[in-house]
Amino acid sequence: QLAAGSTEIWLDPMGAALFTGPGGPQPYFKGLIDKLGVTAHIYRVGKFKSFVEPYILTQQSPESKSANQALADSLWENWQDEVGKARPKAKLAAMIGDPAGQVSASGGNMAQAALGSGIVDRLGDYTAFATRVGKLAGTEDDDRADAFTATDLDDYLADNPPSSSGKTIGIVTIAGEIVDGEAPAGTAGGDTIATLIADALADEDLKALVLRVDSPGGSALASERIRLAALQAKAAGLPVIVSMGNVAASGGYWVSMAGDRVFAEPSTITGSIGVFGIIPTFENAIPKLGISADGVTTTSLSGQPDILRGTNAATDQLIQMGVEDIYRRFTTLVSTARKLPLARVEEIAQGRVWDGGTARQHGLIDAFGSLDDAIAEAARRAKIDPEKINRLYLEPEGDFLSGLLGSVVMVKPAVTRTDLFTSMIRQQQAMAATGIGDAARVVAGPAVQVRCTQCAASTPRRDWGSLVSILISKVFS
Repeated sequence: QLAAGSTEIWLDPMGAALFTGPGGPQPYFKGLIDKLGVTAHIYRVGKFKSFVEPYILTQQSPESKSANQALADSLWENWQDEVGKARPKAKLAAMIGDPAGQVSASGGNMAQAALGSGIVDRLGDYTAFATRVGKLAGTEDDDRADAFTATDLDDYLADNPPSSSGKTIGIVTIAGEIVDGEAPAGTAGGDTIATLIADALADEDLKALVLRVDSPGGSALASERIRLAALQAKAAGLPVIVSMGNVAASGGYWVSMAGDRVFAEPSTITGSIGVFGIIPTFENAIPKLGISADGVTTTSLSGQPDILRGTNAATDQLIQMGVEDIYRRFTTLVSTARKLPLARVEEIAQGRVWDGGTARQHGLIDAFGSLDDAIAEAARRAKIDPEKINRLYLEPEGDFLSGLLGSVVMVKPAVTRTDLFTSMIRQQQAMAATGIGDAARVVAGPAVQVRCTQCAASTPRRDWGSLVSILISKVFS
């Protein structure tokens, strides 16, 4: 999709280009949990809040499968539409519908099949590609064909410093898992982000605030901490505009409810208005280790939640009521912020995840647009000349623009050569590892969470051993 907008797409003669589309398996841990003798106590609201299903089922529930299929189909349709518009002459349907037939028609040569279908424009190795770039951009060294002219990122930033003139719009990024307390960039710490907003309101002459959200959610408490901090800007008379990135679901959607106007992309994953809790207990596991547990109590809550002997009815009831209370808060918050009847919110909530296009139809977002569109809307509402904006990125450390460009710009492209099928295998391994990482994170995380199961791209990888280690460590913690 990224390459489709290029003037030329090159492919190595030994390379391949295929389209797998969204989808794939995720691990389910019910069998492992049973073998370990672990009891997973589940508390949830919303029939589509499928994050807990891997711990109580061996496969997707019909409701989750239906919702996930609808989401994947919508994302895939958006992809085909955008790539088709970018490369109208490409034979996408043929390569998607019958890739083996297309490759066979090219004599089994995958690169030729990609070229013949218009998916790529030229075949050539890296040296040939660099030579072509050199002809277009010039070369730095006559003795090396691949030494094409390039601009060093530091030099570019020095020659094009961010403007500090004009009226200031603050931009705060809420990216990654939303967690309690302080957290570094890449994880959205509730206290960290709230402090950034509060300090900017106190120290900077802000005229508007833009929230850039790219998060699958996490802690309900931290999500509310961030939302309330954004509401302080509103109380000070500042417009607050939300720009959703790849995903703004569950807790990510919760914080977005502070916005006067919410922008998203057609493929933004959003919604997942639901709450769940999970507590593993080990009353059936510790005897296998030769461990027992005993003690005295004074109330029904003494020693609860008892991870060694299991939770009791009072604890289960209280936690379930707590989850239901947070869900009521969530749906009421959405109803008020989006000006939707509560009954309507209940229909589109239930933990279900939506693509941006469907979310717009349901009234969960206001419009399609990028971060620039959100900033322009903030300027309009603050009555600022859009040509005279000082974009102030509220970051705990470092410069946002340098960090952003540094992560995507390379002066000399670093080429990692591997075949397509190895890449496909690694993709599936990464999906499985993400599921395992999710399990480890849930077991180690807060008991009550607003998190999206389909949106965990930012979850760090863990292996099976990590999950088992965390489960076992709970016995001794």
